[in-house]
Amino acid sequence: MRLNVERLGDDPGDPARPAVVLVHGLGPDSLASYYLTVAAGIAAAGHGVVMYDQRGHGRSERPATGYRLEDFAADLRNLLDALSINRPVVLVGNSFGGAVALDFALRHPHRVARIVLIECAPPVGDWPQRMSGFLAHFAETFRDAQATHRLEKEHGRFVGRLARRTRPLLDETTLIEDIAAGSIPGEDGLRSLAVPVLALYGADSALAASASTLENLLPDCRTVVVPGQGHTLLVDAPRTVGALLLDRLREDLSRPVRAMARTPAS
Repeated sequence: MRLNVERLGDDPGDPARPAVVLVHGLGPDSLASYYLTVAAGIAAAGHGVVMYDQRGHGRSERPATGYRLEDFAADLRNLLDALSINRPVVLVGNSFGGAVALDFALRHPHRVARIVLIECAPPVGDWPQRMSGFLAHFAETFRDAQATHRLEKEHGRFVGRLARRTRPLLDETTLIEDIAAGSIPGEDGLRSLAVPVLALYGADSALAASASTLENLLPDCRTVVVPGQGHTLLVDAPRTVGALLLDRLREDLSRPVRAMARTPAS
């Protein structure tokens, strides 16, 4: 699997500061969401930053199959191996990227120091069906050129371009089917997660109620709900998100970064 990767900051960076790996969402999202918002500030604070386009997205390879949640988590593991990042990292996951971060941390807890979730729907219950249904609706809606034109008229040409760019991913791969068929951490998995989590949500987002869900399920979770913001919190409020991220990273500096365990990954 060929993945497009961008790195900022020192390489490998200050060993006292864990590398920060930024994981984007599905569909029209890519590493650009981080590159144009919070990545530079994190690097300026002394952290090595890794961004990558997930499989099928941006400039990464787009295989016809292999889009289960566990496939995305395996890509992240292979990426860290390929980059020789052997210390526990801070994972930042936007939207679907948060589900990838949680799944990865449950499979490889010794490789994760902290997690920051941005507008992440917790992967529990009927999450696979809801995600798959949303993607199917998106594909059907914007397969129509007139619908894409209306989208551009309402939200600008950039949004229309994103919709057009997303259609091949939905039409030419098994993404929709694979998301529905993949395994998820579920409530029991999240209850067992020992990694500290910071979860950020927009108060006007349909996912705002997920803040209390995560606080109830995760053993170590702090949530922040940002007033006046929706699901595109990262892009619409980058200064707020960046400040919250850096606050969490500064807290982490007061705690030693543990060495990776030598036990094999699950």
